Amino acid sequence: MKKKAQAMVMASFVADSLALGVHWIYDPKKIEEKFGRVDALIKPHPKSFHNTKEKGAFTHYGDQMMALLASIAEKGAFDLADFSERWRRLFDHYEGYFDGATKATLANFEAGKPPEKAGSSSDDLAGASRIAPLICLYRNDPDKLTEAAAAQTRMTHTDASTVESAQYFARVAQAVLEGAAPAEAMKSVAEAHFDVSPVSAWLQKGLAAVDRDSVEVIGEFGRSCHTGEMFPGVVHLIAKYENDLKEALIQCVMTAGDSAARGALVGMVLGAYLGIDDLPGEWFDEMAATETIRKHLEKFPDERQGSFRRRFFGSAGNR
Repeated sequence: MKKKAQAMVMASFVADSLALGVHWIYDPKKIEEKFGRVDALIKPHPKSFHNTKEKGAFTHYGDQMMALLASIAEKGAFDLADFSERWRRLFDHYEGYFDGATKATLANFEAGKPPEKAGSSSDDLAGASRIAPLICLYRNDPDKLTEAAAAQTRMTHTDASTVESAQYFARVAQAVLEGAAPAEAMKSVAEAHFDVSPVSAWLQKGLAAVDRDSVEVIGEFGRSCHTGEMFPGVVHLIAKYENDLKEALIQCVMTAGDSAARGALVGMVLGAYLGIDDLPGEWFDEMAATETIRKHLEKFPDERQGSFRRRFFGSAGNR
């Protein structure tokens, strides 16, 4: 299970990096016309929201997930105070994009609010998309996992549905790591824990569209950052491409909009199920933080750490 858990984390990061070049372009036709099929990491356009970033970097979402991963690696547990400190330091001299949730949370910290009460009122699903490192750590302890997933989300996004979505996808990824197929895991987790939640309606909406074209479907659901719009699209991509992680991540980007937050969750769940052996090796070679992620993950307790190192840093012929 540990190897799949580590692959889950790496797939979540690489999904963010793949999305970076066209993130927040809301017209799929513009992506296709200017970039073609995005099946490689690319540098953001000079007029994009991420024009300070280079090919292989992360959006501000991925950078925040890195802060969480580093905190867990250093502390050996989820420590909200430590994570919040690293999160704030990330934005001290940050040259990337500051979204509304980040600005509001930083203002609340500046006003003296503690991490438990500093979060913005944002309902962007991005607040729930950083959780892969937590699942890797607490995959054998569902109570700690759901508590930590909620706490890290609430630190920046206090919207109840967004917090609940973090707990939902945490449970789904955990079930997948234990051997459940993603579509079945999404259904069983909703039935067991979210039967009176908006999560169940969003789940059914996404599953009902599994046989339709992804660009068309996500256009109907909504390409924006908002949880109610994005959640069904995440479900659709996970279920439609349940056995093809590479295509799921490419299609996530080609559907446009907030493809980074959407992709981080899709990559997380399908990475937990499939591993990442079928993803292009150059995605990891060109992602700037691959070595750093590996070093952090090796600090997570497990007796089989060596297998992860061989997968990512063996000879090119072993990819």
